[in-house]
Formats: sequence, structure tokens, C-alpha cells
Amino acid sequence: MHIDTLLKARWIIPVEPERIVLNDHALAIHGGRIVDILPIAEAEAKYQAASQESFDRHALIPGFVNAHTHAAMSLLRGVADDRPLMEWLVDHIWPLEQKWVGEAFVRDGTDLAMAEMIRGGVTCFNDMYFFPEVTARQVARCGMRAVVGMILIDFPSAWASGPEEYLSKGLALHDELRHNPLVSVAFAPHAPYSVSDEPLLKVRTLAAELDRPIHMHLHETRDEIDQSRQRYGMRPMKWLQQLDFLGPSFVAVHMTQLEDDEIARFAESGGSVVHCPESNLKLASGFCPVAKLIKAGINVAIGTDGAASNNDLDLMGEMRSAALLSKAVANDAAAVPAHTALRMATLNGARALGLESDIGSLEVGKYADITAIRLDELETQPLYDPISNVVYAAGRHQVTDVWVGGRRLLKNRELITLDIDEILQKAAAWREKTLASEQQPS
Repeated sequence: MHIDTLLKARWIIPVEPERIVLNDHALAIHGGRIVDILPIAEAEAKYQAASQESFDRHALIPGFVNAHTHAAMSLLRGVADDRPLMEWLVDHIWPLEQKWVGEAFVRDGTDLAMAEMIRGGVTCFNDMYFFPEVTARQVARCGMRAVVGMILIDFPSAWASGPEEYLSKGLALHDELRHNPLVSVAFAPHAPYSVSDEPLLKVRTLAAELDRPIHMHLHETRDEIDQSRQRYGMRPMKWLQQLDFLGPSFVAVHMTQLEDDEIARFAESGGSVVHCPESNLKLASGFCPVAKLIKAGINVAIGTDGAASNNDLDLMGEMRSAALLSKAVANDAAAVPAHTALRMATLNGARALGLESDIGSLEVGKYADITAIRLDELETQPLYDPISNVVYAAGRHQVTDVWVGGRRLLKNRELITLDIDEILQKAAAWREKTLASEQQPS
């Protein structure tokens, strides 16, 4: 049988079924999708491939899904470090964004973010930022996969004058991307403290009509809880429940301030949580009770947040942090084992975005979104358990090759669809432009 590609590997970690490691197996790929997974000897006898490669020192895993990003904010990496969230956001980030954010900023920042993510094995990301049509265009050009947020806030920005225009522009983008195989949209109301009732009620109705996810920061900090009590007389989640806003398509980001009854109510809603451990640690926002969420049956994914508050887009590092931090928070070394952490960084992210039928695991019929991680380096030796080494020992420098829909985006650490020299030059230009007109925060 003739196929496009045959990838032969020392290990294949499909994620689904859970905990399975396939030794000396191959992935048969045709038309951008996986058509077979079988032992190498059988694959060589069964298939004639236009291209075939051996990864005898690698594990092939599903591409990572970065379930919460602000991609263009990579251009603000390190400008306002070591401050709590609201001070960081109100006194530093928002003023910088007001001055600089436009189509060029989003274009160049998104390219920088995608280059970093691809080199870290990320094949899909869920974004929330201004000028989402620019992000979508850059994603399509690069060949990555993304869910682009139709951002919504109460106040004006360079992209829109207010809630009505945010929604109008977002819906136009949804129509434009309706049949795009790589880029789709989600509603992205920013947070309970930045979006009021009437726009949220419109989002609730539109999300149900269009069957799109709703992606929102929620219960991120103690300050958010206090603001909600002052404004509404209740905690943010209860307010959203009264608006009938929670449901299976709702994706709550951060969730560091949770009481047990709120966990139970959120589990009943069927929504997903995106855990951003390193951003939460850096901003001292709090600890997401991941083990409790999983025990309650909640789908928990992993995101990096933006590079301005992390300060990287390293999902492998985030995955390791998520696993280790969850153990400490739960006071249980068995909480979030390696295979669960890997699932959170892949299939759970896909499920949160409504993409689990197409990506997130290496299964027949799914898109060939694949990351190859070299495991023969000193840092991952000796090797007893490939899943353990991927989660607890390997670093993103060991990602050598990446495919999205069977198309290669990274080959032997070299970017195929992005010009790294051009990206670096533009990043340096933005740095000089910012420093020339703004006093660097101290």
C-alpha cells in the first residue's frame, strides 16, 4: 500500500491508551492523518512510503497543546518582572500595550512565540489577544494549529472601541475561519473584573448558537475574589453561574482560588480548567488544586500563559512543574503521576478546545501532529521508563522534529516554515523601540 510517510521509532507514546509505550513501532501517515500504528517489521512489509525515516533514539509523542497563551506578548518578555498580577497588569502591561499593540506588534510577537513553541514540541496553542485575525493569519502561514480567541473586554483598545465592536469583529473572524483546517476560534472574554454582565450574556448565547468554546481567566487571584464580592456581593464563579455561563464548553484558566464546593459545582458543569503553574508562581497568584480537580472528574489541561509573565513558552517545563507542584499542594507524592501530566499537556488540552477527535493522541484517524524527543542524551540516561523521562528529565532542547497534519515544521532542530534570523531581528527592533520611548520598569 502506498502512503505519504512512514516514521519508525524506538518508542511511540500514544497517550491513549494511557501508560502505553510501544517499542520499535512505526506511524503510517497519509493525507495528513495517521492510518496505522504497527511494529516496524510489519510496517516495512505492508507499506510503500514516499518518505520514511528512522528515529531509533527518540520517543514519538502527540504534539503538545499549549492550552492558554497570549502569543504576541512574547515581545514584552521581562519588561515588568517580580510584581503581583494587578500591579503588573494595570501599572505596566496595559500602558505598554496601549502604546504599542497593533497589527505589526501582533504579527511579530506571534511569529516569535510560534518559533519558540515549535522548538519546544508544541503543535497547537489556544490564544487570547488583540488583533486575533493577525494571529490567525500568521498561524496559517506557519502551518501550526491554533484556537484564536475572540477577545472581549469592556474598555477600548487599538483593536476595538467597546464590547459591541469586539463581538462584531470576532464574529467576522469566525466566519472567515469556518472551514480552515488549522485555525478555529473561541470566545475569549478576558476576566470577571474586565467584562460586565450584558456582553457576557451575548457571549453565552452566541457560543451556544455557534458551538464554540468560551476561554476566560477565572479565580486567578485573591484580589479578583475581593473585587467580585465588592461589585456583585458574591465570588466570581457564583456570579457566572447565575448568568448560566458555565458548561461543557467553558475553559477556565488559572483557578487558584477555589473552595471545595466550587470544585464540585464546576465538575457538575462539565467545564475544563487550564493550569498555568509557572505564571501563577511568578505572580504569586496562588495554587491550583489540580489533584482535587482531577479527583472530581474535571478535565485539566496545561498552559504557559504569556511570555511576559512566565517568562517562557516551554510546555515541557510547565508539564514538569505541574506534576511536581501538584504533589506538594496535595501533600501526596502519588498525585499527578508522569502519565497523567503528559495527558494534561496533550489530550486534555485538545479536549478542552473541542479538538480531541482530531489531535492530542497518536491514534488511527487523527491528524499526524507529532513531536520527536531524543532520549539518548546524557540528561535522560539511564532510561527505565520513557514516559517518566519525557516528563521529569527531558528538556525542550531534546525536541528534534515536529509535524502538524503530517507537514514538517521542525527538522533536526531547524525551523522549516519560519525565518529565525528575521524573527530575531524584529524582536531586537521592538526592544530598541520600546526602550527608546519608555522608561524600563525597575
